[in-house]
Amino acid sequence: MAGLYFHIPFCKQRCTYCDFHFTTNLSKVNEMIDAIIQEVELRKKTIQSPIETIYFGGGTPSILDNALLSKLFTYLEKKIDLSSLQEVTLEANPDDLTREKLRYLRSTPINRLSIGVQSFFDNDLTFMHRAHKADEAENSIKMAQDFGFDNLTIDLIYGTPTTTDQQWTKNLNKAVDLQIPHISSYALTVEEKTILNHAIKSGKASDIDEEQQYRQFCILQEFLTQRNYIQYEISNFGKEGFFAKHNTSYWQYKPYYGFGPSAHSYNGRCRQWNIANNQLYIKTIAQGKLPCETENLSEIDRYNEKLMIGLRTMWGIEIREIKNLFARDIFHSFQKETSLLLAEGLLKEEEGFLRIPDENKFYTDGITSRLFYV
Repeated sequence: MAGLYFHIPFCKQRCTYCDFHFTTNLSKVNEMIDAIIQEVELRKKTIQSPIETIYFGGGTPSILDNALLSKLFTYLEKKIDLSSLQEVTLEANPDDLTREKLRYLRSTPINRLSIGVQSFFDNDLTFMHRAHKADEAENSIKMAQDFGFDNLTIDLIYGTPTTTDQQWTKNLNKAVDLQIPHISSYALTVEEKTILNHAIKSGKASDIDEEQQYRQFCILQEFLTQRNYIQYEISNFGKEGFFAKHNTSYWQYKPYYGFGPSAHSYNGRCRQWNIANNQLYIKTIAQGKLPCETENLSEIDRYNEKLMIGLRTMWGIEIREIKNLFARDIFHSFQKETSLLLAEGLLKEEEGFLRIPDENKFYTDGITSRLFYV
């Protein structure tokens, strides 16, 4: 099984924290969709069938008009084996989800919406420079449910200067009251080429408060697990039967194919990524060439990535698999550091699997890095 990812690099406005590849200039949107379709055409013989999931990310895919989305689906249904398709996700902003838009989306293969709520409070949304208001977020969710979209996920951001612990708890309570079956929640991060980073450096915004972020991560864990959400990945909580199939394929090392500028692909042996330049992407595709670079992963790369991804999840890492897949010196290094982490209580072993205890998940990256082979 494999998944398809489509990067739609357009947004209405720039959020303060965002460093994804996108533009607010929509003049080339038609050419971009044509180029993405042509990229699939150029690569379709390399795609392993059948396809299990499709994910439209960005950017803001919901910004596309109905005709362009239909054009994409018409092509895919004709040229790609979709007989095993289980999940089709569209990322959407609340302000795009009008009744007319939802009525159209319900007529497409899309069966899962990922709504970029970020917060149910206007002061948070203003700080993040989001295009929607809090009431739009709530209304878009209720309308989506009215149109039969039960498989919903929302994004929430914690650890912002405007988010008190009390307000964060209210955000989570609102999501639960709205019966959202899947919640993806991330700590605010400061990336180099963002408005937020510039504001912090110029003294116009407060820097990240790590103690606040830790507290709010703990509130997140406790609040949602007490309400029968499963933390199956460090930032993802789902009710039983509502885990994100597409994202889970990343964490379980299944192959995936990314199309559009900046999109990544992985086939088990090498990683491929497209250029993050809209004009050059369109131009290169028009010449019948693929606008990408490829990296063949070394054994050490694959080992480090397996740890980095696996320990983020509730499934963890199987010790026997590390022993069977990698060279003896890598496994010996793994054993040595594992024994230290187990003794420190930073890892736990259960039935041959290594996992990070719930109370240490906030520090997953640091714990995992100690196991890397360098």
